Amino acid sequence: MASLTPLPGTLGHRRAAHLLRRASYRYSKAKVDQLAAMNAGAAAASLLVSNPLQLIQPVYDPNATTQGDPVTNEKWLLPNGLPLPSGADDQTLRRYVMSWWVNEALHDPGIVHKMAFFFHQHLIVAANAFGNAHFFDYLTLLRWGAIGNFKKLATKIVMDNCMVRYLNNQQNTVVNPNENFAREYFELFTIGKGPQIGPGDYTHYTEDDIVQAARVFTGFRTLNPQQNPDTRIYSDPETGIPRCNVQYGQHDTGLKAFSDKFQKTKIAGATSAADMLRELDDFVDMVFDQPQVARNFCRRLYRWFVSKNITAEIESDIIEPLANTFISGQYEIKPVLQQLLESQHFYDADDSDNSDEIIGGMIKSPLELFLQSVTFFNLPIPSPTANPRLHYQQFYSNAVINRILLPAGLPIFFSSDVAGYPGYYQEPDYSRQWFNSSTIIARYKLPQMLLSGVQSYGTNPNSSIYIKLNIVPWTQNSGFFSDPSDPYALVQDLLNYMLPEQIDNDRFNYFYLDVFLDNLPPGDWTYEWQNYLNTGDQTEVKIPLERLINAIMYSPEYQTF
Repeated sequence: MASLTPLPGTLGHRRAAHLLRRASYRYSKAKVDQLAAMNAGAAAASLLVSNPLQLIQPVYDPNATTQGDPVTNEKWLLPNGLPLPSGADDQTLRRYVMSWWVNEALHDPGIVHKMAFFFHQHLIVAANAFGNAHFFDYLTLLRWGAIGNFKKLATKIVMDNCMVRYLNNQQNTVVNPNENFAREYFELFTIGKGPQIGPGDYTHYTEDDIVQAARVFTGFRTLNPQQNPDTRIYSDPETGIPRCNVQYGQHDTGLKAFSDKFQKTKIAGATSAADMLRELDDFVDMVFDQPQVARNFCRRLYRWFVSKNITAEIESDIIEPLANTFISGQYEIKPVLQQLLESQHFYDADDSDNSDEIIGGMIKSPLELFLQSVTFFNLPIPSPTANPRLHYQQFYSNAVINRILLPAGLPIFFSSDVAGYPGYYQEPDYSRQWFNSSTIIARYKLPQMLLSGVQSYGTNPNSSIYIKLNIVPWTQNSGFFSDPSDPYALVQDLLNYMLPEQIDNDRFNYFYLDVFLDNLPPGDWTYEWQNYLNTGDQTEVKIPLERLINAIMYSPEYQTF
């Protein structure tokens, strides 16, 4: 029986690693060891915090082409928004914003950026929906709401400048209604469509409800950036984040009457620009009064953190109780996450076979695969302040986003569909979507890229990726190994932290005997390691170490979490 009962006792290594892989983009041995000594509730709570950012905004340096060039570090977004830095175009600055977010995700030791990307998947906009500053505001809003109140976030997203543009609410006026945003607000953002039960009649709303919702959303519009260059002057009083403008003259002021799906609720039209916000609140209250909103949200959380498989048992024993927690908590997200991440079910400890369903049961997205690999090896990355162009453009934008994530199937912040990235939503495969004939090479070349520091494949195989895993010094100096000269312990330590599940003896011997030792006696490694320590010559120890890292990261087990 699936159970949300808290897991008793301390987590231990295996479960702590599972929690960290699922809940954070930052994965390290030290953090696993820290969580392993905690109970499930304390471990989950330690991740459910909003940690300080590395930099509250990206910085731009038009002069830095090499490390020795002068650094200007222009900040154009906060506190009040400035004109574009000299020499910068909107597209370039947008790439800086995207790179800034990925860097913050890499450094976040908690769950916030994992949840922010969850909301990007479900409240999606494209990075080029509007200006670079507005996309920064959108990402800031998602981070603000990541572990906060979903109802508030679902209200504020209506007035997000990028969202208004992306889903055509800019064209939604009293004389020219546009239903696109209203349709997605119901289907993708909140209540979900459900099976169609008649013409224009779905399980949870009707086509006429979409019409009425579109009328509520009329007049929420961005300013014309050509006529008003500072389009960020309107800010939300609670978040301080810029939002769109309300134009009462473009708003439908009539009564909005909804179907019996919403208990035939009637919402009075606004009588002023300020009253448009009251009308919006009334509409969101009506939507969130439907229990299906909580159920839909909790199913998405479940598929994000636990498994794609929602059986009748999971629906009754996991989704429904989580939804009840969500509703009783006035749509606060953190209590639901706490309940899920401390549960026996999350750790696959609520049935007789705890090794067949959840731990290691999902395929890593390209973002998890890359960020968790980089943080596991603690690879140094170019500094965002010493050389912003190297950090933002060359490393993150050109190497990470264009040469690693994109070929692996994640065009980050440029989803081709309003439903998001197929690996997160496409039934029945979900995360298996990350593996196909066009993405498999990019995934399997990652270890070689990290070890060589170059792209290693494609039309420019020698292009630098600006980071490199120097495996011999890492083995010697990282503190990861108790005794690097012991080949059995070395391989065992790596496998215990890099793979999600304990492997059997035959599989272990493959990595240990066939790959690492190349079927030579264990004493050969001990001798060569000591020789390296005495002479500094890496030649004979680098080859087996690189061979082992390649094999582990290439393995099907490493591709899962």
